Amino acid sequence: MATQLQKKKFIFDLAVLVLLNLLIKPFWTIIIEPKVQGQIGDVSYGEYFVIFNFCLLLNIFLDFGLTNFNTRNISQNNHLLSKHLGKLMALKFLMGLGYFVLTFCAGYFIMGFSPAMLFFLSINSFLLSFNVFLRSNLQALHMFKLDSVISVLDRLIQIIILVAMLLKVNGWEVSAMKFVYAQTFGYLATGIICFLTVERKTHGIKFHFDFKFSKLILKKSLPFAILVLLMTFYNRLDSIMIEKILGGNEGKEQSGIYAKSFRLLDAANQIATLFSLQLIPIFSKMLKNKENMENIVKLSYIILVVPSLIISIGTFFYSEYFFTKIYTGDTRGFEILQIIMFCFTAICFTCVFGTLLTSGGKLRQQNIAAIIGIIINFVLNLILIPKYKAYGSAISSLITQSFTAIAQLYLCYKIFEFRINKKIIFSSITFALGLVFINYFTKHLTKIVELNFIVMLTFSAVFAFVSGVVSPKLLKRLFKNPLWSKN
Repeated sequence: MATQLQKKKFIFDLAVLVLLNLLIKPFWTIIIEPKVQGQIGDVSYGEYFVIFNFCLLLNIFLDFGLTNFNTRNISQNNHLLSKHLGKLMALKFLMGLGYFVLTFCAGYFIMGFSPAMLFFLSINSFLLSFNVFLRSNLQALHMFKLDSVISVLDRLIQIIILVAMLLKVNGWEVSAMKFVYAQTFGYLATGIICFLTVERKTHGIKFHFDFKFSKLILKKSLPFAILVLLMTFYNRLDSIMIEKILGGNEGKEQSGIYAKSFRLLDAANQIATLFSLQLIPIFSKMLKNKENMENIVKLSYIILVVPSLIISIGTFFYSEYFFTKIYTGDTRGFEILQIIMFCFTAICFTCVFGTLLTSGGKLRQQNIAAIIGIIINFVLNLILIPKYKAYGSAISSLITQSFTAIAQLYLCYKIFEFRINKKIIFSSITFALGLVFINYFTKHLTKIVELNFIVMLTFSAVFAFVSGVVSPKLLKRLFKNPLWSKN
């Protein structure tokens, strides 16, 4: 009975997570950011986008794998929260100081970035990383519903501020720096609320720096740190290489055009990533108890990969229409979206199988795959950007993400000795091919594009069952039996 309630709680909390993110984050991605970019221009926004990604590249020095380690550790040992939190927070602040010095010096003296924007975007990166770390404790305690609310709070605050700017309330006007300031306030306010929430779950927090403890934790989290660094590089390197290879205003403009498509991919990725964060403590606990993983992996595949195929293939056919609506008639770069959104499907594979590898501590294999991914991405960008500009970088990103996804899928089957499910492979291929035909025939079904899109989504959902990629029998069995039950 307890496991049944636990399973239902997981599904309900996941539904809350998805619902809140679908309500808040698409509004930011589809309305707020495009309006800001439209007012400040592609060049100014491109400069912001490049510095923003540069700050993310060095995020390893903010976290060093602490968040993933903490989620895995506390999920398996809840009683350690009060004992370790104060020490980890002291270490986090010290790492934040080191990150800021390194990022500012490298960004200003080597890369030549604007000091004011670099300063505040570095602060924003620390605040965001600190919030994610605090939230990892809620995830480890399986407080997914509360974590879901906090996960969108920063964006909600930022939206309120930026709407006021866009509407010029009290004479406010949006600019690149004010856009950054709004993010700072949102992250800071959310951090305070998140800290107070986590503090209530402890027996009191004693802030102090413990050198031996910190050394031990950093040593244990080093494999996580390397993995995060490598994955960040092949995810965020593109815009920086566009700006530096093309140079001048053309580089900034092309980075801005690339950002139009990347923000839509990033918005989709955030929902998938939030789901993967909830999988870490579940996978970790099941692996510790040596429970069968195949049912939860199948369910995760259905929840993530099936919708991602609908989104990726649908975007290929409707990308120009999306650009027309989101960017008020400016369709420059819609071809980039056609290519880059296929990365979403690859990333969803990573969110399932990469998360399983991480939860199982199989980081050496993941790191090798990530290193190869960086090399592929870097070389392809050097070849493709000079000729195809931002579009070439999109091609490079798709090839890189596809390689790492396939590599992690292969590693899971080898390490965890999963059976090769020919039925799922065949039904997935059938489903993907069917989506192509559905989109092709429904795109020009009527003169009303919105109606065509709704028809496409309806037929795609139905075809998911017809093709067998979503099995009513499997869903029924998963609903009746525990997610972690043995076959």
